[in-house]
This record gives sequence, structure tokens and C-alpha cells, in this order.
Amino acid sequence: MRYDLSKCRPHSQRRLAASVGQIDKRERGGMMTVVDILERLIAFPSVVGTPNGAIVQWVRAYLEEHGATVSVLPGPEGDRFNLFATIGPADRPGYILSGHTDVVPAGEPEWSSDPFCMRADGDALFGRGTSDMKGFLAAVLASVPALARMKLARPIHIAFSYDEEAGARGVPHMIARLPELCARPLGAIIGEPSLMRGIRAHKGKVAARITLRGRPGHSSRPDLGANAIHAMAGILGATVAQARKLTEGPLHPAFQPPYSSLQAGVISGGQAINVIPERCTMDVEARAIHGVEPADLLAPIREAVETLTIDGVRAEWEQISAYPALLLAPDTGLARLVEDLTGQDTLPAVSYGTEAGLFQQAGIDAIICGPGDIGRAHKPDEFILESELAACLRMIAALGQRCAS
Repeated sequence: MRYDLSKCRPHSQRRLAASVGQIDKRERGGMMTVVDILERLIAFPSVVGTPNGAIVQWVRAYLEEHGATVSVLPGPEGDRFNLFATIGPADRPGYILSGHTDVVPAGEPEWSSDPFCMRADGDALFGRGTSDMKGFLAAVLASVPALARMKLARPIHIAFSYDEEAGARGVPHMIARLPELCARPLGAIIGEPSLMRGIRAHKGKVAARITLRGRPGHSSRPDLGANAIHAMAGILGATVAQARKLTEGPLHPAFQPPYSSLQAGVISGGQAINVIPERCTMDVEARAIHGVEPADLLAPIREAVETLTIDGVRAEWEQISAYPALLLAPDTGLARLVEDLTGQDTLPAVSYGTEAGLFQQAGIDAIICGPGDIGRAHKPDEFILESELAACLRMIAALGQRCAS
């Protein structure tokens, strides 16, 4: 083990330093390695749906220390922020390196160590967000000092968003601000974990929450109440039926599975066995192959909600997230560029979703390419390899050379 990461400062001390934008002496002058930066980023418990000001202010201070032009963009929540930075001339078309600062929760008991205190074991670096996707963020930040010295003719932009893990809620607000921040970019590289292979397509997604409100009472007198959980049964049945129907097609062979999918992911209600449940909620999501509108997949479920006629039960429908599919042709300039930068052919598609479709929807070509493996994400003992970080550093350096020539 080359890095002694066994002694992490308490999270409270890290957050205090970060909240005022401090970077210590070792972090000034470009002396931080990609592993140093990743260790610091992991120590921010920037869980989706929670304030992210601490990590954003630390990143801002680091970037400004190295001469980048930085804009911190508050979201409508008031306690979450996007960050957009530019190295080089902002008035010329360039490229975006895009990632998200949030991570999924790390409450699983199977973690072998503190998920927010990075641990090294040989070539592997463990911690929540190492693969998804603070490893990419660390590689981008570690590359900044060298990029700043290149005197870029075309800019490289850094776009760090919030709440991607809640359905890409933060990045639309940043994309809307791009016209005032820079010339229209030539493309965006979204650094989700892909083992440093460019990926040209992913499914679109929409998620909704169904809430049924009944009438409470003692379970001995069901005739006087209205059971919200029982009322949800028909809607759940419509959900299961639609999920089965989607397996029949349409099909797209680039995806696994090759069809659009749908599921009920969360259902909750009731408070005691002898109380008629007054409330029941169910969260459903649909993932659509390219050419299929995600919201259309939920139409049978929404119809079941809107036509529910059970005495004493009211139904509500709320869309909670949505993002479009991505489809980038293999002969586009961005796809060829990423193949040149990585030395590997691009892959046609993945089934998970990213912010790439939103960039494409805004008229900016987008592709997925980042270090780490999606198979390690969202589970205990998530890790990334130093060799994967090194490959990402090489890709960004090669992009800098292109932008400097």
C-alpha cells in the first residue's frame, strides 16, 4: 500500500474546513495527486437529496487556486448547487467534462470500513462514490493544473451537478444557464463509470409517486373506514401487467434487456395491524429504449389511478423525475474523438441512465466515458482501481492536447 489513508480526519473537521473554502498548504500549488483529491472528495458525505455546499465550495476553492473561472449556480432547493468552470477561452466552442457530486446512501451494514473514509488495498481504493462517480471528478480536478498550463485554444469546461441519483434533478438548471456561461460546446463527456469505454446510448427514464388517501378507523369496523392499502391493489396489478407486456416489445438489441422495463420500487402504508390504513404510497419507474417516450409507458398505471372509484379513497399522481434517452451515432465527431482519446472502440448502449440525454436534448452531443465499473456502484465496499484513474487522466490530457493545438 503506497498511501496511508487509514487515519481520516473526523468528517466534522473536513466539513468545517470545506464550508469556508479552505485548502491546506499541501493542496496549493498543484501538489495534490488524483488519490489525494479522491480521498478528500469521498470524505464529503454528499448523499443525494441533502445539502452539497461543503463539497462545492471546496471544489470551487481548488479550481480558483489553479486559475479556472468558476460559477456556483444555486438550485431552486436553496441548499444545493451546480458548479460550472472554464479553463481557456469561454467564447469559443469547447468540450464539457460532466459529473455529479452526489452519491447514494451508504447505510448497508456489509461495509468493511467507514464508507466516507477512503481505504486503499493494493490498487483498489474503497469508499462510497469511488466509482460512481467521484473517481471521475478527482481525475478531472487532478488534471486542472496541467490543462491551465497548456494555454488552450479551445476551452475545457467542468460541469459538476447535484442530485443526479434522484433522477438528474440538478443538471437541467445548469444546462439552462450554459448560453450565458460559454459558447455552445462541441460535446460533453459524461464520466459515469464505463471502464473508460465510450458509450453512445442509454435508456430514458420517468418515475412517479402514487398516493392514496382513505379513511382510518378500528380494524374491527372496516365498514366505517376506507383501506388505502387495499385500494392500491388494483393499481399494483396494473403495474405488474404493464411490466409483463413490455417484455414483448418493441425491442432494441443494443440494450440489456432489449425491451423497455417498468417496476414498482417502493410501497408503504399503514401504522398498525388493527388500524385501517389511511394512506398508501407507491413509487413506480419506467425505463424506455430509444424511440419510446418514457412517460407513455406509465399511461396504463396513470389511467388506473385516475379512474379509481372506491368510496372514501382519493388518489394523487406526482411525477418525481424524468430524463430522456441518449443516442449518439457512431460516426459523429464526438464518438470518433473519444475513440481516439481512449484508444478503444465505443460501445453501442447501456441500460442505466445518465445526464447525457439531457445535454443531447439541449443540442449538445454527449457520450458516456469514465473510470470505474457500474457493477461496483450502489453496493457495499464500492471501489475504483488506481489504474482506472490513470487511464482517465491520460484521456483528459489527450483532450487537452487536442484543445491546445
